[in-house]
Amino acid sequence: MIPFHKLSQWLMHSLMEGMQDYVKFDDLHLMTGLAEYRNGGLMVDKGILVPKDPGYERMTYAVGSELVVEWRALTVCLIDRIADGVRKALGRTADELPLSRILEGGTWYAGRVAAKERRANGQPPINVRLDGTVF
Repeated sequence: MIPFHKLSQWLMHSLMEGMQDYVKFDDLHLMTGLAEYRNGGLMVDKGILVPKDPGYERMTYAVGSELVVEWRALTVCLIDRIADGVRKALGRTADELPLSRILEGGTWYAGRVAAKERRANGQPPINVRLDGTVF
């Protein structure tokens, strides 16, 4: 089982970002990235993740399908690696450059740009049958 609570995670990142001037949060480095289509789309659009089935773009997948679950899980892991690389390149610690900033100013935005470059309609690279609870 891989729990993904994207909406609650997004809310926590947003709340904590605004409150950091007034409240000290410990262990922010333990927060996870968001397993959503912009971050995950970045990974596919830039060739970091390549689905095994070459015809994946013609198919639509259920949110609980193996492909979507693996895509989301790998996205969370890769965001941590990206965050480490960005911090190292900028000479910042995790406390100085929390994951919420990496997401908002980095992977999420870059995912939007990559989607626009690859697909005029801005859709994610993997078609997922959505019901409003996942992405």
